[in-house]
Amino acid sequence: MTWTKKMPQNPVVAVAGATGAVGQEFLRVLHDVDFPAAEVRALASARSAGKKVAFGGCGQVPAGELTVQEMTPEAFEGVDIALFSAGAGVSHQFRDAVTAAGAVMIDNSSAFRMDDDVPLVVPEVNPRDIEWHSGVIANPNCSTIQMVAALQPLHELAPITRVVVSTYQAASGGGAKAMAELYDQTRDFLGGTPDDELSVEAFQHRIAFNCIPHIDVFLDDGSTKEEWKMVVETKKIMHAPDLAVAATCVRVPVLRCHGESVNVEFADEVTVNEARAALKAAPGLHLMDDPAENTYPMPAHLAGTDGTFVGRVRRDPSVPHGLAFWCVADQIRKGAALNAVQIAQLLVP
Repeated sequence: MTWTKKMPQNPVVAVAGATGAVGQEFLRVLHDVDFPAAEVRALASARSAGKKVAFGGCGQVPAGELTVQEMTPEAFEGVDIALFSAGAGVSHQFRDAVTAAGAVMIDNSSAFRMDDDVPLVVPEVNPRDIEWHSGVIANPNCSTIQMVAALQPLHELAPITRVVVSTYQAASGGGAKAMAELYDQTRDFLGGTPDDELSVEAFQHRIAFNCIPHIDVFLDDGSTKEEWKMVVETKKIMHAPDLAVAATCVRVPVLRCHGESVNVEFADEVTVNEARAALKAAPGLHLMDDPAENTYPMPAHLAGTDGTFVGRVRRDPSVPHGLAFWCVADQIRKGAALNAVQIAQLLVP
């Protein structure tokens, strides 16, 4: 059933998982976009209740500190928008309580992304899909978000028939503990700690000075769940069930910002100049593509930014109508918190 409750102009916003890396970024983004909130509640597990988290203020909420409340069903009473980044299990646990309270859940986990009654939204690509939500809107996987943001303006030039993508995913995709592990391993490795004595907890192998072609669990067909997400989520977001997508997802020793090498095949000819013009004009995209000046997107230079950055646009001569490009986006910002807040902005009248 489509949601019918009217959203107020100054909604009450709850941030579920407020002490985590994405939860903290939710709070920063709410401030950065000056979201018109009447109230912002910071929610987390019982062990975090009572902690103070800094908040820059937004809407009617002044700058200062928020006191973390325990996330219980009662904590959502009076909430209009609940931004969730607390894991799929927690999202499943609280879905009914959130919607029963009359709040719209914008969920950053994988819990509901492929449910038929849950829109999967990237505001630059399929904003109108929020019109049929029934209380839950899913935030796509981080690697999917930046890719479809770049694919959509190209798809409008000519239908895309096939996509092959290899990702270079930052440690931030594993959360704050994973980023800390990259720091610690790098320091210890350079300090002479033997490889077999390094602490490996966040990833399957050492991440310092290494690349790990394994994100999430392996599936029966030999792909990983992260790769599966990119395939099925891209089709759903772009309303392209026949689009062929092949993905290889790799964790690399970068703190923030995912990079992606993307090869696209079109139904008809699209020139490099046409592609560059479309990418340059697209909302949320930034074209950084001047090989003569060594200008192209790089994760080290783009941490903390909001857009999707595209460069190295060129022909792919291996197929009749092919192009290749490279894109980078901050996994915590556009890949998670910013996209969710942009969805929330679409809900406010």
